[in-house]
Amino acid sequence: MADLRRLPNLAALRAFEAAARHQNFSRAAEEIHVTHGAISHQIRALEEELGIALFARHGKRIAITPEGERFAATLRKALGDIATAAAALKADSKHKRLTVTALPSFAARWLSPRIGRFIEQHPDLEVILQSSAHLTDFVRESVDIGIRFGRGHYPGLVVEKLLDDYYYPVVSPRFNGGKLPRTPEEMAHCPLLRCEGEPWTPWFRAAGLDLLEPAAGLVFQDSSMLVRAAAEGHGIALARHVVALTDLASGDVVRLFDIASQCSLSYFLVCPQESLQKPQVQAFRQWMLDEVARPDLSALIKQA
Repeated sequence: MADLRRLPNLAALRAFEAAARHQNFSRAAEEIHVTHGAISHQIRALEEELGIALFARHGKRIAITPEGERFAATLRKALGDIATAAAALKADSKHKRLTVTALPSFAARWLSPRIGRFIEQHPDLEVILQSSAHLTDFVRESVDIGIRFGRGHYPGLVVEKLLDDYYYPVVSPRFNGGKLPRTPEEMAHCPLLRCEGEPWTPWFRAAGLDLLEPAAGLVFQDSSMLVRAAAEGHGIALARHVVALTDLASGDVVRLFDIASQCSLSYFLVCPQESLQKPQVQAFRQWMLDEVARPDLSALIKQA
């Protein structure tokens, strides 16, 4: 077995291989981000160590010697093997990583409290959970699978519906000193909280109320913040069922009335076709389908 302690300087070997391939010190310097002088110095040091000329120099021109050509071929194969082995390790590392993206409200209120169950089932996986309201570029952002809230039209992606959602009012049990509205009509004089783009009007109609859309008060861009504001006693929030579940379970908010209006948007699992070949994506997809079918969630949705 070769004595690896007698290997020439690895930086010099890399500099020589690049110079031999390009037949030019300047181009080699650009490739490995060093100066022309550094390339020249490393190759001279390598020649002195080996006791042989690797390049013939004619002024500013260089030409690789036959001995240098043979050495470069051997070195190129060795470096190629190292590069292949490193790429395989990187691919194996990515194989054990799962990157999931979801709407911030869904990630915070529905996915985060449950994701521990998935990790317990797959302890070898590194799960990266990203929360973002923008549409993900799966290739550019290296995301494996996403959960989107919309109408299901996502060209170029595999789309699978997860669940529908519903709106109903929630409020802190301590709101107004604990004197909560007993009928929908009594809400007319209460502060009504809402999310941007999610009006109260459809729920008003479902409740038989002829009220105008609130034009004042707090308006949120994130459903999770909306529910927290209700829990803190700032008013009555028109909440989405999926987002309100955690706070309902903890008792931070209570639901008002058995009246709900269906949301026009739904939750979808989306991913590129090639991602479906990854074992970790298949595992997460099946886990999500199992989670939305759990009796505790499906029963609550039926109540809504």
